[in-house]
Amino acid sequence: MELLYEDKDLVVINKPAGLAVHADGRTAEPTVSEWFVKKYPEAKDVGEPIRTSLGFQPPSPSPRRGAGGEVVIERPGIVHRLDRETSGALILAKTKAGYECLKKQFQNREIEKIYHAFLHGKLKEGHGTINLKIERSKSDFRKRLALRSLGGARGREAITYYKVLKQTPEVAFVEAKPKTGRTHQIRVHFKALHHPILGDKLYAPKLPKLLGFERLALHAREIAFKDVLGGQHRVLANYPEDFKRALDNVGYSDI
Repeated sequence: MELLYEDKDLVVINKPAGLAVHADGRTAEPTVSEWFVKKYPEAKDVGEPIRTSLGFQPPSPSPRRGAGGEVVIERPGIVHRLDRETSGALILAKTKAGYECLKKQFQNREIEKIYHAFLHGKLKEGHGTINLKIERSKSDFRKRLALRSLGGARGREAITYYKVLKQTPEVAFVEAKPKTGRTHQIRVHFKALHHPILGDKLYAPKLPKLLGFERLALHAREIAFKDVLGGQHRVLANYPEDFKRALDNVGYSDI
């Protein structure tokens, strides 16, 4: 695991694509949380578990059963998450002080996250704001849906700012800044624009594979935050090899 930043309370890693952040209660697999507790055993009680009604419980050290029979998923160090196929900057808390510090910043939307992604098609505008509420799909528990109407009680507020960094006839390379942090927000918002992310098997399973991507072409490029003492930090996560090849292919350089 590539360490991008570390102090006594916090650590930022460059998460590789294909690695889940924490157990999901359905499959037994390596996770960031499992790696974290092995590297920082003193942090095993930092964080908050989640409880689900899933019927399958993978073997230890994955989820355990709660008193009511629900699955309790322990998530040491986890304050936010990235999808399994998303690579890039992920911040973790080593101490309870670090956890509370980050939790407050996420709740107040003070942490800035910048993502880079490859999209299908040619965007009409070079930059814009996607302001579409998001709700859980009733037909597929894995999916979220973007709502065209901002009125009514349905859905939760979701806002994403974006700008195009490179455009070709088939593909757009974009920077996305989510103001809110809804599940699958960037994926769902760009799908709503009819420009889904390359390699998205959930939201664009029938579209052709482009630029050699075998996974979701989404990378958490930067994260900006305050440490426990109030110091400001901005951490950059290097591109993985599949992103580097794709960037060469479209002729983009950020240097």
